[in-house]
Amino acid sequence: MVDSSGIGLRPFMRQVPAHKCRQPGIDRRSRATVIEGQSLGAKRRLSTRWASAITPSLWQAPDVGRRMLGEMLRAALRDSAMTSWLLLLVFFQPFTFQLAYGIQSATIVVRGSFVVAETDDNFVCATLDWWPPEKCNYNQCPWGRASVLNLDLHHPILAKAIQAADAGGRVAVVGGLQVSWVALWNGCEPALQQRVCWSRVQQWGLVLSWQLVLYITAKPFYVLVAFNPLRIRIGGSLQDQVVYEEPNMICHPFQKMSGGLFGFSKGCLSMARWDELNALFQKTGAVITFGLNALRGRHSIHYGAWGGPWNASNARSFMEYTVSKGYRVDSWEFGNELSGHGVGARVDAQLYGKDLIQLKTIVDELYKKSPRPLVLAPGGFYEQQWYSQLLQVSGSGVVNVMTHHIYNLGAGDDPRLINRILDPQHLSQIANTFRDLQLVLRRHGPWSSAWVSESGGAYNSGGRLVSDTFIDSFWYLDQLGLAAKYNTKVYCRQTLIGGNYGLLDTRNFIPNPDYYSALLWHRVMGKGVLGIDISGSPFLRAYAHCAKHRAGVSLLLINLSNSTAFNVSVQNDMNMLLAEGDAILKEGGFIHGLKRAVSWVGRKASEGALQREEYHLTAKDGYHRSQTMLLNGNPLQLTKEGDIPAMDPVLVPLHSPIHLIPLSIAFVVFPNFEARACV
Repeated sequence: MVDSSGIGLRPFMRQVPAHKCRQPGIDRRSRATVIEGQSLGAKRRLSTRWASAITPSLWQAPDVGRRMLGEMLRAALRDSAMTSWLLLLVFFQPFTFQLAYGIQSATIVVRGSFVVAETDDNFVCATLDWWPPEKCNYNQCPWGRASVLNLDLHHPILAKAIQAADAGGRVAVVGGLQVSWVALWNGCEPALQQRVCWSRVQQWGLVLSWQLVLYITAKPFYVLVAFNPLRIRIGGSLQDQVVYEEPNMICHPFQKMSGGLFGFSKGCLSMARWDELNALFQKTGAVITFGLNALRGRHSIHYGAWGGPWNASNARSFMEYTVSKGYRVDSWEFGNELSGHGVGARVDAQLYGKDLIQLKTIVDELYKKSPRPLVLAPGGFYEQQWYSQLLQVSGSGVVNVMTHHIYNLGAGDDPRLINRILDPQHLSQIANTFRDLQLVLRRHGPWSSAWVSESGGAYNSGGRLVSDTFIDSFWYLDQLGLAAKYNTKVYCRQTLIGGNYGLLDTRNFIPNPDYYSALLWHRVMGKGVLGIDISGSPFLRAYAHCAKHRAGVSLLLINLSNSTAFNVSVQNDMNMLLAEGDAILKEGGFIHGLKRAVSWVGRKASEGALQREEYHLTAKDGYHRSQTMLLNGNPLQLTKEGDIPAMDPVLVPLHSPIHLIPLSIAFVVFPNFEARACV
C-alpha cells in the first residue's frame, strides 16, 4: 500500500494565465510556482524555499535533466551572482514549474465532549539497557559505551536531554527547588525573548502534587513546573542476568560467554554505580522504572523453559539499599521477555504469578513509610492465554501494571523496514494487540493498567540509517498515538541511548530525529485522548488529545504519502450537533458564525484569538533518511552551549486549512478549541 511515486517538478510549455494565478502554489507576481513548504505563513526568502523544497525533489527525480537542474539550483544558491541570473531565468523563461505531487482535501472531526482514554503524565519514556560494547548484530556493534554499567553519566548533553523533556523552556531555581518556565497561551501575539505568547491571569493559587504550579497576578505570567521530565526504564535482555552487589561480593561486568543466555555471562551492578545513576536521576528529576532479575534461583529445564522458585534475597537486599538511601523508584518491573514463548528463556505463568505475590509483599514491607512503587510485569510479548493466567494466579491488586513489548517492523536488517514504516495497513495491525490486552484487563485484572515498557520498531538493535533517521518518526509517533488511543498509560522507547534506535546518538549524545518527536509529543499532547472521525486517504493519520497543561486541543497529523499533500480541515463535533439541532437559527446569526468558526474553536474564541500553533517536521534537504530534522523549516540542532534548541511554533490564522506536504508530520495546537472534556 505504500505510495511509491516520487515528489518532483515537471515543466510545461506555457505560462500560467493571469486568471489561474489564484490556484494553490501559484504566485500572481512571478507567474512561477511558489513552493509553499508547509503553508506556515512564515516569511522566507525565495532562495531558501528553492533550496529546501525544489532541489530535494529534483535530486530524487529519475531523469538526468532534472538532476542537472537541481545541481544548477544548488550551485546558484551558493553564488549570489548566479542566484540573480537564476531568478531572471525563473521569472522570464517560457517554462513554469508545477508541483508533481497532488493535493487532497481531508476533514477531521474532533469529539471533544469526553475522553476516550487517558495516559499517564509521563507517557513518554525511554530505556537504558544493559548491553555491553560486545553486543553485535549484522556485522556491526552499535552499542558502544551506552550500558547502564558504563554510560558516561557526566556527559553534559545527557543531563540536558533528560531535563529538557519537561513541558517548557527555561530552567530556574526557587528556594532550592529546580523548576522550569512553561508558557500558557491565550491567543496573544509573539513576545519576549522566547518568541512565545504569555497569557495574563486574573487569579492566584497554589497547587501541590507531583508538581508545583504558581499562578501570578497582574503581569504576563509564567507557570513553574517542578520536574515533569522523561521517564526512564532500566531494563533489557540481560536484566535477568544482573546480580546486585552485596557486602563481600566481587562485582564483575558482563562478558561474552559461549552457552550463556544471549551469549553473555552474568553481570553485576555495584552500589557505587547505583549511587552515580541516582545522582543523575535526582539532578534531572527522572522518573525511574527498574527491571528486576526474575530468573535468580531458577534453573533451565529444557528448550528454553526455566523452573524452580524465584530467589528474592538479592533483589530484596538491593531494594533495601535503595530505600535506605532515599532513592526514589516509581515502579519495579519483574522480569524481561520471559512470558509466553519467551525470548531466550521462559517461565510458566503459574510460577510467575506466585513469585509476583512475593514481590508485592516485599514492596509493601519496605515502603511502609514512603510512597509505594507500582509492581509491573511481565515485560514480554503479549500472548492472551499467558497474560490472563498471570492475572488470575497473582490475584487482585498484586500487579498494578501489565507491561508488554512491541517490535512490529521486523529485524534491523530487513530491507522492507521503510516500506513497513510507511504502510498504514501494517502500522494499524498492532491495534489488535492493544485492543486485546484491554479486554483481558477488563475481564481478569480491572485493578491493572497497560504499559508498553519496550518498543524499538526493529529488533536486534534497530535498523542502521533507518531507526536513527527522520523516516523512523513516522512509525514511532503513529504508535504513540495508537497506544494512547487504547488507554496505554506509558510508552517506553528502546532506547534513550544505545543501538541504532537510540533517541541520542551513541557516539556523541547528539539527539536523533526521534528525540525531538518524543519531546514535542511530551510538550503538547496532554493526558486526555479524544475520539476523532477522519475522511480521506488512509495515508493521513491523525490523533487528538487535550492540550498539555492548558486549555484547548492538540492534534498529531502524519502524512505517510510521498506523492500527495493534504489540506486538512478540523471540525468540532459539539458545534456540528448544535447546528443540526437548531435549524431555525438564521444565516446572520449562529449559523454564519458556525461556518466560520466551527472548524476550530466552537463559540468561545474572540476575533483577536483566532490563531493556532503549528509544528511541522520535515527532513533536511528532503532526504527522508537524514539524521537532521527540520522544525518549520529550521534544523533542530544543539546550540553552541550544547543546549536543546528552542522548539517554537508558528502562529497561523485559525480558519485556514492545515497544509501537510508529502512525508511530513505536524503537531497542531488549538488553544481556544471548545472541548468540554479538556476544561
